[in-house]
Amino acid sequence: MEYLPLMIPAAFILTTLLTLLLLYRAARFNRRLLLVITGWLILQAALTIAGFYLQTTDTPPHFTLLLLPPVAMILVLLFSKPGQRFVDTFDTSRLTLIHSVRIPVELLLFGLYLYHAVPRLMTFEGGNLDIFSGLSAPLIWYFGFKRKAIGRTGLIAWNILCLLLLFNIVGRAILSAPFAFQRFGFEQPNIALLYFPYSWLPGFIVPAVLLAHLITLRKLILNK
Repeated sequence: MEYLPLMIPAAFILTTLLTLLLLYRAARFNRRLLLVITGWLILQAALTIAGFYLQTTDTPPHFTLLLLPPVAMILVLLFSKPGQRFVDTFDTSRLTLIHSVRIPVELLLFGLYLYHAVPRLMTFEGGNLDIFSGLSAPLIWYFGFKRKAIGRTGLIAWNILCLLLLFNIVGRAILSAPFAFQRFGFEQPNIALLYFPYSWLPGFIVPAVLLAHLITLRKLILNK
């Protein structure tokens, strides 16, 4: 991945830091959350730079150690009583703004595609419409929470739609990676996510966006 221009990894690191800042603000500046996520990012950076995720022939692939801990943490937060008390303190309007990071993410995925690091199907040219979530997030934030022009039903519908778009790109990314179960992108596998700093996308940015949707839906449905 040394052939990539410096601005692509630099922009990706900045996007990750922006995601962390927005999540930290949505969590009402919870320092424990900030420390846990910072430690996780440092750990994953070290593992990725050491080449840990380049071992793709093992079963299960090492890549699962990047995905499963965040998913497990999300489940704990949403289904345990202490976790529910914590997530209910999040600011829903600020959670909505987190999705704006999907704009630079999609632009960076397109840049990675141009340099043959991800397949076309992971870009907006190839049917990944997740950029819609990023473009619409500021509008939903403004008209839904500031102007109150979008009701609870509309906000729930938007979150569900964007959640489906997120699942779409996650499925494309996993099934186009060079694992034993690869189904797409054989002409250009998804190799970028095995390298630093792009491993932070499945290891942090995607879980942060997923958590933002799920917390928001929980609060909207339960009218909290």
